[in-house]
Amino acid sequence: MRPFFVLALFLSAAAQAQTEVRFWHAMSGAPGEALAALVARFNAAQREVHVRAEYKGDYERTLAAALEARRAGEAPHLVQVDDLGSAELVVGHGAGLPLWQAAARAGEQIDARQLLPAVAPYYSDARGRLYALPFNVSTPVLFYNRSAFRAARLDPERPPRTWYEMPAAMEALLDAGLPCAYTTAWPAWVHVENLSVWHGQPYAMHEDGRRGGRTRLVFNTHLVVRHIALLSSWARAGYFTYSGRRLEGERLFARGQCGMLTASSESYGSLAREVAFDLGVAELPHYDDVPGAPRHSQIGGAALWLLADHPPRQALAAVRFLAYLARPEVQAEWHERTGFVPVSRAAYELSRERGFYAQHPGQAIAIRQLLNASGRDLRALWLGELAAIRTLVEEELERVWRGEKTATQALDAAVERGNALLRAFEAAQRARAHSPPAVRPARP
Repeated sequence: MRPFFVLALFLSAAAQAQTEVRFWHAMSGAPGEALAALVARFNAAQREVHVRAEYKGDYERTLAAALEARRAGEAPHLVQVDDLGSAELVVGHGAGLPLWQAAARAGEQIDARQLLPAVAPYYSDARGRLYALPFNVSTPVLFYNRSAFRAARLDPERPPRTWYEMPAAMEALLDAGLPCAYTTAWPAWVHVENLSVWHGQPYAMHEDGRRGGRTRLVFNTHLVVRHIALLSSWARAGYFTYSGRRLEGERLFARGQCGMLTASSESYGSLAREVAFDLGVAELPHYDDVPGAPRHSQIGGAALWLLADHPPRQALAAVRFLAYLARPEVQAEWHERTGFVPVSRAAYELSRERGFYAQHPGQAIAIRQLLNASGRDLRALWLGELAAIRTLVEEELERVWRGEKTATQALDAAVERGNALLRAFEAAQRARAHSPPAVRPARP
């Protein structure tokens, strides 16, 4: 037998033995490049598993594509799902394979106790067992223009710590000639969801939906109403500039038009590269007259989920890749390259020991907010239709900014409309529970 023919047979056998893992994600730009590098390194480090990563668009499109593929029996093994889609994936469609189950079968140690306290509850069951691997995680912080602070004769080392300290800083920035003192990205996430969690206030009944049952929204508390009313008064006075529902405020801040911005901590890396001024980062302001505040802030981002209905060998191969991503050195590299928060204590300690936070002090702010979490204070939103609820909250907030509604009227309406969505979600769940599964067998 000729040598090249023997080699061909060997390579063919090796290829047949290798298990392919299809991984659909929503990472583009620099994070997408960092993810591709991790996948390539994993594939090169061993021969048994080959991960084929594919960008499928934003989170909503990625989840929709995965659920459609599952109905056709062509589902990926792994899918990146954001915090808005987690409850829908597990409760709404029963499509997720709990990570703790698959990890136990594979003999891999991927434990929620390894994660930062404020991160684990978002992707764990009531017993603390992981549903999925948190991957790209962030939390809101206060960015500020240190150069503008100096021009306004404000101390750049003392940004506002509380919401009550904001007006003096905003007035000084406007008096110094800045057209916009303060703006925000993601208003519903920052000023309703995070405000509630940051101050230990309920967002929904039954531990914010984690205990199941007939969950109802209750975020129209005195604190949230007072806060939105305060923002409304600032808007009328020209202190607060509403820029839009997503990243519009971040763009105004990056151009130097606004002196302060509340936005996701993941924006630190891009802002540090883009802005032409001295960038400052501080904790999200809080109300110091609320007992126990601040608690811990709410996370945003996404996790990597295993999808059900795949042969055991393929599921175990996917778990091997997740175990690789969970390694502290991999987590630390991902955190340092992308600006996302390290999700494990070990990764955080590794970055700290390397001196990363000494060189990038702004990156430590978000972690400090999450490390405030402890014991019974741990909070996580686990609600079906959370994406739709956030949208209608934005709609009601915009009516406040336009002067069409008071804060009380808008938040009461948001709760009423959101509860109607939850009731419809629960009804769909009951109907689905009495219907046979419409899932084709997975391909071998």
